[in-house]
Amino acid sequence: MQTVDFNSDMGESFGPWTIGDGVDNELMAFISSANVATGFHAGDPGTMRRTIERAKQLGVAIGAHPGFRDLVGFGRRHINAPAQELVDDMLYQLGALRELARVQGVTLQHIKPHGALYMHLARDEEAARLLVENLQRLEPELLLYCMPGSVIWRIAKELGQPVVREFYADREYDLSGSIVFTRNVRALDPATVAARVLRACQMGLVRTVEGEDLFIEFDSICLHSDTPGALDLVEATRRALDQAGIVVRTPV
Repeated sequence: MQTVDFNSDMGESFGPWTIGDGVDNELMAFISSANVATGFHAGDPGTMRRTIERAKQLGVAIGAHPGFRDLVGFGRRHINAPAQELVDDMLYQLGALRELARVQGVTLQHIKPHGALYMHLARDEEAARLLVENLQRLEPELLLYCMPGSVIWRIAKELGQPVVREFYADREYDLSGSIVFTRNVRALDPATVAARVLRACQMGLVRTVEGEDLFIEFDSICLHSDTPGALDLVEATRRALDQAGIVVRTPV
């Protein structure tokens, strides 16, 4: 039986502003793991609490989604900060979500850095190593979501922090295996995205921006809740996985 985790970013509204077309509640019914924004790039304490409550109702695992301290840029602009400052910020955000979860009797499953911080840790040896070393002291069993083959993936494997390799359903890849990020994501066709995910699951292949196939291994599918039409994309993808007999569940 083939299984795969399905994760999405949740709780990215802030105060009176709604991010992701307000579809978090509906979208969460189709996934197995939720990455909860922890206040620096998006989210606030009340939104975090409500997101945890919804995940608990649906049996969806939760993880911290710490980002750069950049509400204006939604955490998608790179900030050139010292490694220690970045790790301090991430641990601060992790602790905030962990306490809000603990009061509801929920344990965190994972940590997944957000946006530009995710990409920074994928290539910056000093910051990645310092984060993993701190996780080893604080939460050695906490799953770390990251790109396969990245710097932080390599360091986590070296130090023994459990990792979950991701495949991005709604982002393009280049032949180096890197994600081609863009600030303005266009609307995508649900059937095309679902077929892309199914091909990656069944054949381990993704078509790159260069027009060639890239072999990819992963444990979890990520689809962003702020992508235009996210609910339709998630529904179509989950339906395709179910019809193919691929079981959506948390990482094992």
